Amino acid sequence: METEALVPLALPRGQKLHCELCLAPATVRCGRCGVTYYCDVEHQSADWVSIHEKICSLLLPLRTAFPFYNSEKERKHGQEQKISREKFLAGLTHTVAQNFLFEGKHEDAIPAALHSLKFSISVYGSDSVELVPAYLILAEASLGLGHLPQGEEYLSQAHWIILKNPHSSSATQSNLHRNLGLLYAARGNFEESLRHLANDVYYASCAFGTNSVAVSGGYFHMANVFFRQNRMDIADSLYTEVVDIWHQHFCHLIDLQYQTLMTPAAIDMLSEEVETADETLNEKEKAEATQMLGAILEMREQSARPQLAKIAKVVHALAMLHYLTRDLPKASSRVCDKSPADDEAAAQTGAR
Repeated sequence: METEALVPLALPRGQKLHCELCLAPATVRCGRCGVTYYCDVEHQSADWVSIHEKICSLLLPLRTAFPFYNSEKERKHGQEQKISREKFLAGLTHTVAQNFLFEGKHEDAIPAALHSLKFSISVYGSDSVELVPAYLILAEASLGLGHLPQGEEYLSQAHWIILKNPHSSSATQSNLHRNLGLLYAARGNFEESLRHLANDVYYASCAFGTNSVAVSGGYFHMANVFFRQNRMDIADSLYTEVVDIWHQHFCHLIDLQYQTLMTPAAIDMLSEEVETADETLNEKEKAEATQMLGAILEMREQSARPQLAKIAKVVHALAMLHYLTRDLPKASSRVCDKSPADDEAAAQTGAR
């Protein structure tokens, strides 16, 4: 990473430079692109690790002076190119931020999400529903870091935009209510948390179906709230629903693989099919399944009265998850960890 200290006296009169991340007065700029500025080296380093290394050279056409256009047609074409670049960068930075969230790297997600928000505002305007995904990533990352006031501010922005755009998708509404539910749970306002998480389940069901894995997150976080309230019967029921949804989903994916590999053409192309099979389980699903099922298994194993059938089903679901993600050693270890009693209990639950 290259840095270059700014010389204030060399700046044109009246020109002010601001930090890419916090908008404070800038004192450092990127020595590669020369068009990105920071308040200090710490913020520059954070941006570099998160996203700037990937987009450094792509910022040059956007932040250098526009050429002189000889005609209105040329000017319009130049503007269209600028918008196209910004749309691409808005999508790229959003994807990078989301991937950091999947990995639990909340701090690294924030700079990329801030870039996504800025590019989206430039393309769509400050009140567009297209800004909501960036606000929600920023909110989720802030909540993950324990920065509740900042997370609430981002959620308020997202909520306000959705209120002004009543035709927002059910998937977007689901994501908003899930984050609001997590915010209120972190503050100990369990009733308000449960209300928003119930809305999360409703909108996710509308968008993806009642048995979709997209619904499982709402159930999981509701179960966590009931667990914290010591309402164990309700929590256990919801945890069971989460396991059932993922178990059924994994069984379906493995069935699809089996049916594909049993066709003569597929057998001849076995290696190619194996390479593409895991595309049916996206990165978000992998991360959520690992988090939810791992937490439920730990909770069930530490219970004062462990229920072998329920433990076996979680273990079997995790084994299928590792198989689908081609982590065969982990899949094998999950199977080997089960006792004969677990196998018997799994058979009683109908686990395959």
